[in-house]
Amino acid sequence: MGDPIREAALLDAARKEAGAPKPVADFVHLHLHSAYSLSEGAIKTGKLKDLCLAAGMPAVAVTDTNNLFGALEVSDTLAAAGLQPIPGLQLSLASDVKGARPPAIVLLAQSEAGFRRLMRLSSRAYLASASPDYVAAALSWFPDEGTEGLICLSGGFDGPLDQLFRLDRGDEAMALAARLAELFPNRFYVELQRHPSRRARPVESDLIGAADDLGLPVVATNEPFFPKADDYEAHDALLCIAEGAYVHQEDRRAVTRDHYFKSASEMRALFADLPEAIDATIEIARRCAYRPRTRQPILPRFTKEAARAGA
Repeated sequence: MGDPIREAALLDAARKEAGAPKPVADFVHLHLHSAYSLSEGAIKTGKLKDLCLAAGMPAVAVTDTNNLFGALEVSDTLAAAGLQPIPGLQLSLASDVKGARPPAIVLLAQSEAGFRRLMRLSSRAYLASASPDYVAAALSWFPDEGTEGLICLSGGFDGPLDQLFRLDRGDEAMALAARLAELFPNRFYVELQRHPSRRARPVESDLIGAADDLGLPVVATNEPFFPKADDYEAHDALLCIAEGAYVHQEDRRAVTRDHYFKSASEMRALFADLPEAIDATIEIARRCAYRPRTRQPILPRFTKEAARAGA
C-alpha cells in the first residue's frame, strides 16, 4: 500500500501551491459517476475538482460504471489541487433477474495491488460479455482474482442487496451479504442511500437489519450523476437519449433530482439519525492511499546486435 503520510504531505504541498484552503474532513463522496460513465454521468473532471474545493471536501472517489477510463485524468487533476483522488469502479454483477440492468457493487482501490485488480476485473467483465449492452462480472471470479487492496460497498439502490430485498428475497440477500463479507474481510460496507422520490419499496430497514445481524458497518452515499440539482432535466434528457426513450415515458431508466453533488452539511443533515454512516466515509478515505500516476512509456530494450540481426 502507498505511504499515507507521504501522500498527505504531497497533497498539502499541492494545495498550498494552488492557493487552496485546507478542506475540513466531514464527509466524502465514495460513489460518484463522472462523464466517463458513458451516456450516464455528467460530471467532468475539472468541474469535479471545483465542486470538491467549493464544498471543502478533501477527497472523492470516482466510480464509473465498469470502466476506469478517467482514472488517470481524475488522479492528476485532483492531486494537483491538493485533493485526494480515490480510484474506484462500479462493477456490474451477473444476475438471474430477467429484463433488468445487472446490479452493481462499488470497489475502491486502497493500494496499487487493488488498482491492478480493478483493471483486471473491468477488462475481464467486457471480454466475458456477449454484448456490450450487458457487461457483468461473476462473483465466482473473486477468489481467483483476490480482493486484497480493495474495499467493497454493497452498491446502494442498484446494488444486489437492495435488488434482492425489493424482490422479497431476503434470505438470498443475507447469504450474499455474508459471502461479500467473507470475500472482503473487514473491507465490506453496507451502502445506504436516501432518495425519497424513488418509486420503489424502501429497503433501508432491511439493509440495516442485515448489517446488524452480520456485524457489518454501514456507509452513506448519494451517488451523484450531475453537479447540481438544476442539472437534473439536462441529465434526464441524456439518459433518454442513451436509452432511446422519451422523457414522458414511465417505464424507463431515471434517477432523481437528489442525485447531485451534495455538500457535507447536506449529507450530515440527511443522515442525522445515522452519523456513523457519514463518519464511515472519512474512515474509508483514510484507508485508501494510492492514486495512479503519469509515467513514461515502457518500451522494449533493443541491443545493437539484435537490431543488426533483424535488419
